[in-house]
Amino acid sequence: MDVAVANRAHEPLLGRLLGGLRFKAEVPLRLALWNGLEHDLGPNPQVTVSLPGPGALRYFIPPSLDNLAEGYVNGHFDVVGRAQDIVDAASELAQTALPLNAKLGRLFSPKQHDRVKDAKAIEHHYDVSNAFYQVWLDPSMVYSCAYFPSGGETLEQAQCAKLDHVLTKIMLKPGDRLLDIGCGWGALVMRAAQKFGAQAVGVTLSKNQYDLARERVAQAGLCDQVEIRLQDYRDLDPSAAGFDKITSIGMFEHVGLNHLPDYFSKVNSLLKEGGLVLNHGITSTDPGSGNAPLGAANFIDKYVFPQGELPHISLALRDMQSAGLEALDVECLRRHYARTLNLWAENYEAQGEVIRGLVDETTYRVWRIYLAGGAYAFSQNWVSVYQVLACKSGANEALNPLPWSRAYMYP
Repeated sequence: MDVAVANRAHEPLLGRLLGGLRFKAEVPLRLALWNGLEHDLGPNPQVTVSLPGPGALRYFIPPSLDNLAEGYVNGHFDVVGRAQDIVDAASELAQTALPLNAKLGRLFSPKQHDRVKDAKAIEHHYDVSNAFYQVWLDPSMVYSCAYFPSGGETLEQAQCAKLDHVLTKIMLKPGDRLLDIGCGWGALVMRAAQKFGAQAVGVTLSKNQYDLARERVAQAGLCDQVEIRLQDYRDLDPSAAGFDKITSIGMFEHVGLNHLPDYFSKVNSLLKEGGLVLNHGITSTDPGSGNAPLGAANFIDKYVFPQGELPHISLALRDMQSAGLEALDVECLRRHYARTLNLWAENYEAQGEVIRGLVDETTYRVWRIYLAGGAYAFSQNWVSVYQVLACKSGANEALNPLPWSRAYMYP
């Protein structure tokens, strides 16, 4: 059959399918169809989606972020363009479709958490491989929001500044006993020992993180000051000596909304009188939901952070206070995380071929979309991140060791 005739034969079906998308506005995206035709959804398309057959269009009806990401990461269609441009186009596509998509993103049901499920969720996310993370993180492998005091720092400078910002906030001093819940690859506890002279304990559920963190501690000659444990924080013994300072960076997102009271109560039980705790974590900006909009939460839950739940900052503060911890200082770092994720995404794009040699194609695509999508989500204020500094609550002024002003935080 003549190619032109074949293309014309597909046009009625194609028209019905594209008509079913019912977009409200133009999107800078081109659909390269299986029959050689191209269909632009807006002027100057920055992204091209190559569809191998009519069946691939089902991921565009409706074009929610989870549908689009599902089709891409599982290889049902290919996409050409910068990761950031791909996410921008996908978001515009989802927002210009029927209002139903926005409602779908708000469906919410608290997840069931237990030790087995939580350990498997951590393994799924963090045990891809240490080499995988080393390719696109900074040299110290800090996998949480960086801190940009002037906005122009490199990723490495900003991550070092974040560690110092946290440790300065908690007034860490030589000889203090520090607990880091969810210690990752050990960057914070190592910094606490090297610069601040603390005795530090870091706990993680990730076997990969545990192995590499212990190796890094030994290489730095810090075994007398830093202990890394493969341990659930719930198994820490509150009857032991207790900790002068406690940090939890990017961990409480895994706790679960219904378990926040128990989490903060456990932290309180491990904290000495007059001690300080800093909780740094991602939050929802929707008080009525723990989800990101437009279906993004569904994709993240399935492919990236199983069991993850984001509390609104008001819920975190309420449960912290109920657990006997007084919030002393609350700092929003949303813009800092948008910049952090953009830098991670740029590193990921630049090292794409190296990463493809470390992981399978689906994993490569998941993380490519996740990092760029995360940057977009923080820039749009869909999600945020807060550092909350707290001490034991009570009328006894000795329980609050902070100076009268914040000046000490910014030496």
